[in-house]
Amino acid sequence: MKSLLKVFSILLLVVLLSACDGQNDGSLTFLRPNDVVVAFGDSLTSGVGDKPELSYPAHLHRFIGRKVVNAGLPGETSAEGLKRLPGVIEKYKPALVIICHGGNDILQHLDREALRQNIGQMCKIAQNRGAGVVLIAVPELGMGLQDLPLYKELGEELNVPVLSGTLAELLPDNRYSSPDDPVHLNGHGYKKLADAVAGLLAEKGVL
Repeated sequence: MKSLLKVFSILLLVVLLSACDGQNDGSLTFLRPNDVVVAFGDSLTSGVGDKPELSYPAHLHRFIGRKVVNAGLPGETSAEGLKRLPGVIEKYKPALVIICHGGNDILQHLDREALRQNIGQMCKIAQNRGAGVVLIAVPELGMGLQDLPLYKELGEELNVPVLSGTLAELLPDNRYSSPDDPVHLNGHGYKKLADAVAGLLAEKGVL
């Protein structure tokens, strides 16, 4: 009898440990109607370049039918965002966090390894609080915009879906970039970005 209880206890412990590991493995789950999505980032998230109601989080809310919190802060670096993120998660308790960060690090020529570590820590903070994570890759400035490789690398390491190539495609296009501000999008561009995010979420079974 004692041996059976011991075996049962061990099996129960294994199941509980497996469940705990599964909460933080980066996998995404279906968004229920009342679940909250946090769009976290800098000016590309806040919607600089057009009206607030034309930002990508505003468009995304209309596309997916869930509450999308615009937690974009213009001018913020990844180090500053890393400090801010825990408070945002505590406040809104999101089921999903979409991270679009790094543009100001790139513009200010800040250390790329520090950027990589900061975004990686953002992903882990969200995952450890039970939220799914999606990354939006930010491109390097120059002739022919290309995503910084660190976004793809982090996606593979942390099992986080990455929206690749969308900003690199939209920002150089005059139809979608802000006329007086080529490092930001206009309302049409943000709508395109939101549509791409919604498509990725549907592909991953979130919608």
